[in-house]
Amino acid sequence: MVPSKKEKNHSIIAYITFIGMIIAYFMNKEDKSAYVTYHIKMMFGLVILLFVSQVSHAYVNIILGDVLWLISFVLWILCFVYAVQGKKPIIPYLSEKFQSWFTFLD
Repeated sequence: MVPSKKEKNHSIIAYITFIGMIIAYFMNKEDKSAYVTYHIKMMFGLVILLFVSQVSHAYVNIILGDVLWLISFVLWILCFVYAVQGKKPIIPYLSEKFQSWFTFLD
């Protein structure tokens, strides 16, 4: 399924900081789109991963925090590129977990 221009724009907005994710969530409430919801859930998972990296950096281990931050940044870039291309990003293990864990975002 090829996403419409509106769906593609909403999914791109979802990856523009945490605020963009919130904006995309409320924009998606009007015209529900499974494609946009997928991207919102992915970004929410990446934001959680970013918070975990910051807590790890401050309280657990600096190197672990830096590695988790780098992973979350690379995955964010990857997901953003997929959104621009109009595709659903597939991150092994994490994609399916984010979709099942964050059902409250449907």
